[in-house]
Amino acid sequence: MTAPLRVELLTRQGCGLCDRALAALTAVAREVPLQVDPVDVDGDPALLREFDWRVPVVRLAGRVVCEGLVTEADLRAALGREVAAP
Repeated sequence: MTAPLRVELLTRQGCGLCDRALAALTAVAREVPLQVDPVDVDGDPALLREFDWRVPVVRLAGRVVCEGLVTEADLRAALGREVAAP
């Protein structure tokens, strides 16, 4: 079994787009093994400065792979590149 890809979901409470991003990640995780780590940007001053108006943001290995309106198709494309990488 392949180890799951560990992704961070930069989010905040009360964010509807963040809820949609989590739902998209959950759907994609049925196809691609994922471990989703939600991180509240409001709890970290550095993340808040960088990502305040950009949430939701999906990061893989510290790199932003999707942000804003995160769709299943965008996630599949972004994560598929990572799965296919040697």
